[in-house]
Amino acid sequence: MDSPTNSQKTVSDDDEIDYSIKAEFYDSDLDDKDELWMAKKRDGRASDAVLSCPACFTTVCLECQRHEQYVTQYRAVFVVNCEVDKDNALQHSTAPSKAGKRRRNSEEKETHSADSERVNSVVCSTCSTEVGVFDSEEIYHFFNVIPSEP
Repeated sequence: MDSPTNSQKTVSDDDEIDYSIKAEFYDSDLDDKDELWMAKKRDGRASDAVLSCPACFTTVCLECQRHEQYVTQYRAVFVVNCEVDKDNALQHSTAPSKAGKRRRNSEEKETHSADSERVNSVVCSTCSTEVGVFDSEEIYHFFNVIPSEP
């Protein structure tokens, strides 16, 4: 009988994995490289979270600020993998809601319409899931995202 070669000695018992060949997809320094890339992208600025799309987990924002009152909402100026839907304009009221009360004069109606703001829907560029809105001051407001540690 022939003696086994070196590569045959390192093949697993189930004959599927050859341990003599270094895996091409493994890089022991990858985490350090990723951290340097992220620091370079942020340019020294801090972030409260890294935001991802809830449907496809694509990163949509690398630096953002968490809302003080609504902890599941974030705002940002710079985003990635997002598209502003210019065709889908929404009306956002900034005045407190007066549900259940009837308006008695037209001045109140005018004040209410003056306090409203037009915003556009923001969708994930990968899967088109709505992740937030874009306001007139060019700030992105995210409310349908998955936050992770920065």
